Amino acid sequence: MNITLKNVNKKDFPIFKSLAKSLGFEIIEEKEESPYNPEFVKEILQGQKDIKEGRGIKMTMEELRALCK
Repeated sequence: MNITLKNVNKKDFPIFKSLAKSLGFEIIEEKEESPYNPEFVKEILQGQKDIKEGRGIKMTMEELRALCK
């Protein structure tokens, strides 16, 4: 019989793991793969950090439209 636990908080996981181990269960950890490219995620997070630190550029809609032409 297989039991699957979903949406377990990280702080609760060691408790489940130790309980399963003490009962002699086999533990198989499966990590979910992100559908996003890790490099893309890194760029987005860096961009958000840059904006918070004041390294962004403010543009008007007219400037943006002119840039896109």
